[in-house]
Amino acid sequence: MTTLNSMTGFASASANLANGAISLELRAVNSRFLDISFRMAEDFRPLEPVFRERIGAQVKRGKLECRVNFTAKEGGQLPGEPNTAMLEQLVKLAGAVSQAIPEARPMSVAEILRWPGMLGETMNMAEAMQTAALALVTSALNDFNASRAQEGAKLAEIILQRVAALRALVTGLRPRTADIVAAFREKIGRRIAEILQTEDHERIHQEVALFAQKIDIDEELDRLATHLDEVERVLKHGGAAGKRLDFLMQELNREANTLGSKAVVMELSQASVEMKVLIEQMREQIQNIE
Repeated sequence: MTTLNSMTGFASASANLANGAISLELRAVNSRFLDISFRMAEDFRPLEPVFRERIGAQVKRGKLECRVNFTAKEGGQLPGEPNTAMLEQLVKLAGAVSQAIPEARPMSVAEILRWPGMLGETMNMAEAMQTAALALVTSALNDFNASRAQEGAKLAEIILQRVAALRALVTGLRPRTADIVAAFREKIGRRIAEILQTEDHERIHQEVALFAQKIDIDEELDRLATHLDEVERVLKHGGAAGKRLDFLMQELNREANTLGSKAVVMELSQASVEMKVLIEQMREQIQNIE
């Protein structure tokens, strides 16, 4: 069985390297679709496509932010001297570009020092940082999904409580169907008797048609029970169930409204209102489900 996940979640992971420490955070809130954004230092930008693929493989909905920070070790030393030959070649290339494209922006000192091979150990350090960051995103995703599954289980429990309450209302109405029909039959009988005194035959046809429409609520009760069965099945199956559950809430609400329109006795009217309250409570929780 696949777990049912909440769209909201948070996880963090960190690692210490020779030249400093890396920290990674994942945080997400509700969203109709999957929306991933990244806040990371330039050293980690090459990893963004890999991060996006790994996150997208495990998260289907939600507005998710991934932060990757690097804190240099206090008192750390620069990794050697610049490569003089490479620096001279880079200066010449920059001059040629400047002549060809005068409006081109010159490179900054930081960009020059980050140039591959400019500092003896830069490549090794960058590779080590990126390797550590990849390990961190895997670790953080595990914790992130565990927290989402835990929250999803709580949401499922709340929804199932409302499902049970709705079932109780449906079950309570079934044996009352005959009484409800009898009450409406008596009411329509009085109306027809009044109309017969005025000989308004068209009005009689209208009242009979209305009677035929409202006389039976078994179909609505059956559909409510079927939709509740499907809600339980979807919750049990898990996975990205939020959109399916939201659709089922619309169907449940439609049947509850139909029952309300057929309310010829106070009991049926009250049951319809209680159903709609429970359905709205479920809908609020479902907005948090992936």
